[in-house]
Amino acid sequence: MQSSSRKAPLRTANRVETSWVRQDSLRVNVGGQWRMGESARRDEIARAFDALESGRARLLTLTADGLGAWDSSLLVFLVRLAGGARAGGIRVRLDLPDGLARLLSLALAVPADADAGRKETEEPFLAAFGGRVLGLVPGITAFFLFLGEFSQACHRLTRGRAHMRAQDFWEAVHECGVAALPIISLTSLLFGLILAFVGSVQLTQFGAQVYVAGLVSIGMLRIMGAVMVGVVMSGRVGAAYAALTGSMQVNEEVDALQAAGIHPVDFLVLPRVLAMSAMAPLLTLYADIMGIVGGFLVAVTLMGINPYDYLNTTVQLTPFRHVSVGLVYGTFFGVIIALTGCFHGMRCGRSAQGVGLATTTAVVHSIVGIIVATAVITVAASALNV
Repeated sequence: MQSSSRKAPLRTANRVETSWVRQDSLRVNVGGQWRMGESARRDEIARAFDALESGRARLLTLTADGLGAWDSSLLVFLVRLAGGARAGGIRVRLDLPDGLARLLSLALAVPADADAGRKETEEPFLAAFGGRVLGLVPGITAFFLFLGEFSQACHRLTRGRAHMRAQDFWEAVHECGVAALPIISLTSLLFGLILAFVGSVQLTQFGAQVYVAGLVSIGMLRIMGAVMVGVVMSGRVGAAYAALTGSMQVNEEVDALQAAGIHPVDFLVLPRVLAMSAMAPLLTLYADIMGIVGGFLVAVTLMGINPYDYLNTTVQLTPFRHVSVGLVYGTFFGVIIALTGCFHGMRCGRSAQGVGLATTTAVVHSIVGIIVATAVITVAASALNV
């Protein structure tokens, strides 16, 4: 019993022994059992750092005589000790077990740059802004190269030489057409309700509630129907295109298509862009109708407008040119969504993280493209007096 009680302290104690081999050579030996939560004696640790900071040492030797089991707590202590020595210009010699020596060498291989964050924040504003702008150039160049490849694919399609399957086209039509009707119905109906409510707040003050019909119909037919379709389809179809093509890129299916002599743009991009370009105007027209229905419900049930008067006012105040302008919006939005989603999916990299980033970026860039296209088309329509 007495012999076992004598061995217990040696078995659990963490030891740090500091000694001077020569006047300028410091030796620090670690021993005992180094476990998380079992710290060495504070005076021993303090003695090691005090000796290191005394300014006498030119060489630090780390040894591990009598070292038992150890974990990361020992590595943390040695990294602090050796890192402080190197920071003070003291050479470090490792006389440690192989595994511990390798871990310590890896930890000390690349010193942390303490001024990295400060350098980034101290960068001049114009320099940072210029760097961001220049960083856009490779992405813009890659997108125009992608447009060139898509143009070549369209040319091959007109000559009957494109590697596009009709089955893929009809599946894409179903995905971005029929399958999108429920969400388009809900969002457009609710948006028509919102337009009617907003219009009634002002028009009721002048006794012109019936003109809510013109407000809702012109707003939906000319621009809001197309914008609602574009935003919804960006999150639904644009993200799906980026995820699908990105997953095929990660699984090296795109490389397999190229090895088989099949153009990936023909096989993956062309049917989806054509399907989205064909279905976006139809979805826009459907969204316009649902928005008008939503305004009709509010006007008839809550504002007390006669149903016949509402429909008659809608027809009188809505020229057909608003319908055509809205279809132009929808067509451009469909092309932007499909091209953006496929572009980011085709260049997403080879990791799951890249697929997620490509999906998110595709949605963001699609919405930004829709906003920019809306501004350009609106200015063009105003210049043409349409």
